[in-house]
Amino acid sequence: MLHIFVDADACPVKQEVYRVASRYRLDVTLVANSWMRVPNERWIALEVVGDGFDAADDWIVEHVQPNDIVVTADIPLASRCLKEGAHAIGTTGKPFTETNIGEAVATRDLLSELRGAGEITGGPPPLKKRDRSRFLQQLDEVIQSIRRKHPFNST
Repeated sequence: MLHIFVDADACPVKQEVYRVASRYRLDVTLVANSWMRVPNERWIALEVVGDGFDAADDWIVEHVQPNDIVVTADIPLASRCLKEGAHAIGTTGKPFTETNIGEAVATRDLLSELRGAGEITGGPPPLKKRDRSRFLQQLDEVIQSIRRKHPFNST
C-alpha cells in the first residue's frame, strides 16, 4: 500500500500532507527525534527515534518501500530513498528524481562549504504561499502517477 513518510522535525508542510493523505486515504508516518503533536487519526503515526546523527533518516530508509513517498528537505535522505525505489518531494514542492539528485547533492555540498567558510550565513528562506501550493500540486501529481503505474499499490 502506498505510504507517505515525513521527515518531520522541521517539516513546514505537515498540514498539507495530512490534507492530501486524507483525500486519498493514505497512511502517513511522521519520523522525528522528539515527540510532537499529531492529529488523532488512525492513519497518522508518529515514530520517535533517538537523537543519534541521522537516526530519523536511517529509520525512514529502513522502512520505506518502492513507490512510497518521502517528504523531506534533506537532500542526502532524498537520495537514499530514491535508491530504495521511493519517490522524494522537497518541502517547497521540488521533486527529487534520478535525473536531478546528483546536481542537488553537489549544490548542497557547495553551499555547505561556503557556509563553513563564512561566505554564506543564515538558512533557507521562509516558505511562501506559492511554495505550499507547489508542494500540494506535486504531492497530488506523484500520487496520481504512482496509482496509474501501479494500481495494485493504491488501496
